[in-house]
Formats: sequence, C-alpha cells, structure tokens
Amino acid sequence: MPHLTAPADARRTAGGEQLGFGVPGYAHPLLAPAEWAELARPGTPLHWAVLNIADGPGSRPDPHCLEAAGRLRNARERALHGEAPDDTVRASGGRLLGHLDLAHGERPFEELIADARSFVDWYRIGGFYLARCPTDRSGLPAVRRLTGTLHALLAESDSADGGGRLVLGQGSHPHPGYAEAADQLVTFRGHWTDYRWSQVAEWTADYPPERFAHFVHGVPRTHLEEAMRIARWQGAGTIFFTDRDDRSGQTDPFATLPRYWDEIVSRVGPGISE
Repeated sequence: MPHLTAPADARRTAGGEQLGFGVPGYAHPLLAPAEWAELARPGTPLHWAVLNIADGPGSRPDPHCLEAAGRLRNARERALHGEAPDDTVRASGGRLLGHLDLAHGERPFEELIADARSFVDWYRIGGFYLARCPTDRSGLPAVRRLTGTLHALLAESDSADGGGRLVLGQGSHPHPGYAEAADQLVTFRGHWTDYRWSQVAEWTADYPPERFAHFVHGVPRTHLEEAMRIARWQGAGTIFFTDRDDRSGQTDPFATLPRYWDEIVSRVGPGISE
C-alpha cells in the first residue's frame, strides 16, 4: 500500500471524475507516426500533447509536424463543436502544447518568448508546456512574468480557444505559489517504484484534480489499476503511464506508446477536455 498523505478534506478523484492523458512529447511524427495518429483517434481521452521539434519549435516550420498539428487541431474542433458523434465514441478534445525549455530558470526571457511566437505562428498551438521549470520560491517571480506574457500571447491567437493552457513541467511538488502561475502542474515524473510509495504535498488538497498531472514510466501491465488508484487518490486529473523504462537504455520512455495503450485507453474511458 503506498504511503500517501491525504487530508480529510482533500478534493480527490473518486472514480466518477474523468481522468485523461497528457502526453509529455512523442518522438518526431516521421519516426512515430502511429503515436501521433492515436492522439486524433475518436474516443481517445486526451487532455493535451506536447510538440517538441528540437527542444523547442526548431528553426523553421517542419512539414511533418505541421501535418500532425493540423490533424490534432481538427480532431479537437470536431469534438468541441458537435461534428463528432455525441456518444461513447467521441473524437479527442486535446490541445497541442508547444515545448518551452526553461532550463531551471537559466534561459533568457526574450529567447523563450521568441520560441513561443514561432510555435503560435507556425503550428497554431493551444498552449505551452514549460519543461524544467523552477520549483523554489526564488524562481517564482520570473515564472509568473513568463506565464503572464504567454497567456497574453495566446489570447491574441485565433487557435487558442479559451485562452490556451499553460502546464508547468516540474516533475515534483514545487512551492505552492506556482499553482497560481499556470493552469496545471506536473507534480510527479518518474519511475513506478518511486511512484507507488510517493507522498502528495498537503497544499494540493486546496485545488481540484484538473490542476495536477502525473507521468510514470516502468508501470507493469499488472499494476495499471493500482497506478490509476494512486493518481486518483493523490488528486491528479491528467496522467501518462507507460511500461517503457529508461533503465533499459531507452533515452525517453515517454517518446513512444506503452505496449498496453489500448488497455489503458479503455480503462480511462472516452472523453473530451474543454
């Protein structure tokens, strides 16, 4: 049984609330066509997926990424505007997020905004994933300045309906002030052996599940139900679980589909995210 901290008044998912997927970033669409095709498949409960060409948008528009972005954007449009069947087989409603590497607060503000503008202009993304975001209190003012500017940039874009979405990819529990700086925080990113004994920060109980995401690799098929139970109990509304493992020499265990993708999709169930 995992050692969890769950205050009595914590607002946790009890199974009735819809989990969905956040995809940290698949390999390039030319190398991972099946992965990108799955994101736009009707019924996939996708909240968002990250587009990362070269630790950012790259130096010029990539035709393969343009095609993948267009397919996902069209699937979202169908889901949100009633063109898809309104039943248990619905198109995904996921946003495409541009990958911005904050380098733990070391990258200049101007570079990050330039990358953000390229993502918006070229790929019409619906938000941003801020990788390697600082976690301590000292980094909070700079992150707030950045997210405020990104929200304004997205508000000007015709592709970011609802003002877009900002996700802080910290991978652990940051200072509580970061919860007010973005729409969602990745508060766990790591191996299953660490996740099953993990603890959730008590301050997260003040926020609903859609504010938190968990990414876990090395999850055996036989422990999928347990992993989903931990995510719900700890108050994560967005997940990505995979049996891929960086301990077997794979550079990024999240770059490809888990071998049990169809099974976990069926367990989470279809849905769309506004």
